[in-house]
Formats: sequence, C-alpha cells, structure tokens
Amino acid sequence: MEKHSKARLEELYVKDIRPELQKELGLKNIMEVPKIEKIVVNVGVTGSITDSKLVQTVAEAITDIAGQTAVRTKSKKSIAGFKLRENMPIGVKVTLRKKRMYEFLDKLINLALPKVRDFQGVNPQLDGQGNYNLGIKEWIIFPELDQGFNEKTFGMNITIQTSAKKDEHGYALLKKFNMPFRTQGKR
Repeated sequence: MEKHSKARLEELYVKDIRPELQKELGLKNIMEVPKIEKIVVNVGVTGSITDSKLVQTVAEAITDIAGQTAVRTKSKKSIAGFKLRENMPIGVKVTLRKKRMYEFLDKLINLALPKVRDFQGVNPQLDGQGNYNLGIKEWIIFPELDQGFNEKTFGMNITIQTSAKKDEHGYALLKKFNMPFRTQGKR
C-alpha cells in the first residue's frame, strides 16, 4: 500500500467537487471553496456510573469504527443527584482529520446510513456556521460491529466541521459528497 495515497472522497473533492463548487458559489479564489476540516465522533456512556468496564467496551468499538484510538471523556464536576463524581469517565470521542476523516465520511454516507431502518434522509439543517451535526440512535449500523457485539446499543453524535462561513456553502459541500439530506417537505 502506498504511504501517501489519498482516500477516495479526498480525490473526488480535489478533482471534481472543488472546481464545481467554485463555479456554483461564484467564488473567485479556489482557496475560498469550503472544505471539510475535521469530523468528531462522540458517544456518551450513560451506564458508566454503575459499570466501569462499559467505557472500555465503547472505546474499543469507536476505535474500530473510526480507525483511530478513541479518547475517554471525563466529567468536569460532581453531581450528587446522578451519583457522578468529578473526573469520572462518562463518554468516548475521536477527532478525525485528513485521510481518516474522508474514509469515515465515505463509510458513513455509503455503508452506514443506508442501513438505518426506514431511512428517509438526514436533517438538512446546519448549525448557522456551516457545520453539520448528525445524531445516530444505534451504532450497530457500522459494518465493523457485528450484531452480537453488545446487548446495549449506544447512540452517537457526529460533527462535521467545514471551513464554510455560511450554511448554504456547507450544505452545498455536503450535498456534493452525496450526503442523503431529507427533502424539505418531509419531517
């Protein structure tokens, strides 16, 4: 395997998407064209207060899905009502950049999202700054996890951070990557 090979979506972006977006958005400089900067995958582990090994299991699963070692997130302060103490592990996250980011996006769009039951598209709303947040109810849609992985299912939040200054530009970028946005008429 070549050391500096590009991911499939990265090549697609450089060769096709970037020039098309420059023309469509009426941008003068190629450097103004929005690009994906990073993808953050975050999983909150609700049962971690009673079962300390659960965070380790989730970390291994997210590492398999993302192809990069996951980091445990810890609570910032104690909350007695939730039996939560400061610095207790409560979740797992991984930040993807460059090749791994494009490989994860490819897997998400082309393999995982089509496996969602009764899938009608993802919410087309961005955050007001050109970034996109996607909540997934069950992580079992990813091909790395077999059906009997764990009796508990976990949801995850996927944040796609773009360099777009406007939501319209971020939406156009993700649409070019074939992000399956729901049509505006459906809810």
